[in-house]
Amino acid sequence: MDRQQVFSYVKQRYHTLPDYPWADQNAVLRHRNNQKWYALIMEVSREKLGLLDEGTVQIMNVKCDPALIGSLRTREGYHPAYHMNKENWISVRLDGSVPENEIRSLIDESYGLTAAKSNKLEGK
Repeated sequence: MDRQQVFSYVKQRYHTLPDYPWADQNAVLRHRNNQKWYALIMEVSREKLGLLDEGTVQIMNVKCDPALIGSLRTREGYHPAYHMNKENWISVRLDGSVPENEIRSLIDESYGLTAAKSNKLEGK
């Protein structure tokens, strides 16, 4: 799944459009009602993720259950959250190393974890 596929998924499922708060291609995905971030799409150098090869890679930061973060980070395509709280967020490479169904599931989880409290109570 690449960034455009992520954008298509969140537009269809959550009616979210990417927000570009900086003068670059890094995009934030926010809740419409509370403006909380549920994902951040960035391009970072591979070395910043601890990868040995040169160049850049697209990543997505999502909020995640802390109980899952440790086990996910042992798998290909997952990294400690870049520029976010590493206890509650995880970085996922958008280079095909993580299956699309896992990325969608992580987006859905992050959306739920960052929803307004009234929406959480209603199960939205």
